[in-house]
Amino acid sequence: MKERGFEKGQHIMNVKLISGTAMKKILSIILVVIIPLSCLIAQENTISSAGKFTPPVQLTAQQDRERLMELLHIKSLRPGPSPDPNAPNATNTDESKANPYPDLPDPLTMNNGTKVTSAEMWWKLRRPEIMEYYDREIYGRVPGNVPKVKWEITSTTKDTNGNVPVLTKKLLGHVDNSSYSLIPVDIKLSVTVPANRPGPLPVMMEFGFEFPAGFKMTDTMKKFIDSMSSWQKFVLSKGWGYAILIPTSFQEDNGKGLTNGIIGLVNKGQPRKIDDWGTLRAWAWGASRALDYLETDTSVDSKKVVIEGLSRYGKATLVTMAYDQRFAIAFVGSSGEGGAKLLRRNFGEQVENLASTGAYYWMAGNFLKYAGPLTPKDLPVDAHELIAMCAPRPIFISCGSPKVEGNWVDDKGQFMAAVAAGGVYTLLGKKDLGTTEMPPMGTALIDGDIAFRQHSGGHTTGPNWPTFIIFAEKYFHN
Repeated sequence: MKERGFEKGQHIMNVKLISGTAMKKILSIILVVIIPLSCLIAQENTISSAGKFTPPVQLTAQQDRERLMELLHIKSLRPGPSPDPNAPNATNTDESKANPYPDLPDPLTMNNGTKVTSAEMWWKLRRPEIMEYYDREIYGRVPGNVPKVKWEITSTTKDTNGNVPVLTKKLLGHVDNSSYSLIPVDIKLSVTVPANRPGPLPVMMEFGFEFPAGFKMTDTMKKFIDSMSSWQKFVLSKGWGYAILIPTSFQEDNGKGLTNGIIGLVNKGQPRKIDDWGTLRAWAWGASRALDYLETDTSVDSKKVVIEGLSRYGKATLVTMAYDQRFAIAFVGSSGEGGAKLLRRNFGEQVENLASTGAYYWMAGNFLKYAGPLTPKDLPVDAHELIAMCAPRPIFISCGSPKVEGNWVDDKGQFMAAVAAGGVYTLLGKKDLGTTEMPPMGTALIDGDIAFRQHSGGHTTGPNWPTFIIFAEKYFHN
């Protein structure tokens, strides 16, 4: 169906002037600024404990990846293609070459070949098989000894956002580090609700960013940040609230940070094992701890919490939704490889890119195998099964125009994964995407419990927020 009433006239959603490449550069600048600041704070807080514990191992991303390769007996990895269409190693964007491995694993066939024919078989037998593959080979296992989190409200303020009076709580989730006090970990979270609206209210939780005090933004960066946060006014106008989770506050977005943050704390500053959790699972863990808090907040309807994120945070959004069944709906923005895009597709970002020093830490160490001695064809699971793990809860997959965002996130690959996940949704009594044909840009497929829309803008969820709100409303009203 076409979206209703909220198209290009919505100023808050119009971000077409910034290309996908420019947006990704801005995101990189943001992360470069934020991560070193958190490292300095952590170092200051740990000096007093230096004599009691062995200090964390310090490795560069290159050194850590080489260490994992040695553990896996991998001598070399295939280099990934470039997103630059003019580069000699430019990624493929020819659809006729995009599907070298067209046969996907069947989410409704068990490892022994038995067909899944009932919801009970899915929940008790098949879903655990799929989850085990993701734990071991793709995103890594969350250890059983992750410490508890104690939430502290650090401030409560009254303000306005647009013309809506709001109440904002800022919180820190203090992770118990008594087992290894050299690594302090605090989860940063803020929760904003309309001040004059009685609760409990639905809340949109976003994986977001935080800038240090005094940081000076360029005009282009300011425009980008404004476009990324303008959805908040729209949400408030519906009488809903929002929460911003800062994932880099508890796990850095780089390989050298794996011996710090929550991953480093649990490992007592030692490097990961080959099936240990990567950063995406760590960020998802943090979202679950934030939901723990929201379950105690009387202004929040914890049964109506949405998880949302863009790009690498879109990947984290899908991982969060798959692993924590308490989240009501997922809004997955331009997540690409490692998210909603089929890993087997030879189009845009590739497995080899995820195995690079700039991304390998998102994944389990075992994932490196598929960029070395093995190929994407050898993967035991693919993105459609990650989407299927979200069933029967609703999920909205968002992407932009290839002419603005670029082809890196592979819109069609994400659509194909959504289609292939449909069988699990129908088995559980829900509606699939409703079509197997990629729709024209701007078409809102929101009649089922899996939704998809390709907007005409760049690397942003902005233009799809109005359509997502329509999609979410039917569940919240019920």
